[in-house]
Amino acid sequence: MTGLVQPFISTVPGSLDSKGRVCIPATHRHLLVAQNTIGVFVCPSFIDPALDAFGQSLLDGINARLATQDPFFSASFDDEATALIARTQSLPIDENGRVRLPDAMIEHASLKDKIVFVGKAQKFQIWDADRYAPIEAEAIARLKARMERARKPEAS
Repeated sequence: MTGLVQPFISTVPGSLDSKGRVCIPATHRHLLVAQNTIGVFVCPSFIDPALDAFGQSLLDGINARLATQDPFFSASFDDEATALIARTQSLPIDENGRVRLPDAMIEHASLKDKIVFVGKAQKFQIWDADRYAPIEAEAIARLKARMERARKPEAS
């Protein structure tokens, strides 16, 4: 990855149409174009019931990290390549900013009609809106609890 890349930010509501298409937010499309990405790279998250979406910059970074490992004898090479590279698809963006999500990805993320695009710096995620709301609330609560613990003076 060369230089600083603008982050994917914000949580943007969207919708999944009956043909399995979503419209990538314009701000995200501009960042993808700035990274010389043709379309968008999407893979099922191996952690969450969501889809991870990203551009060429992150893909280049993943590839550079994998290139430092022996593809035959590294203990983690196959796991990382399988979880990220093998499951990633390059999806074209049409003239209206839409991509057709593969059925298996829609099923993985349990996407229904209302979705959200969640900016996470180098990537963004696509979540079912109802499923994401408690995830967001839990993440904020965990961060708040950590911050409150950090602010407490140590007992003497």
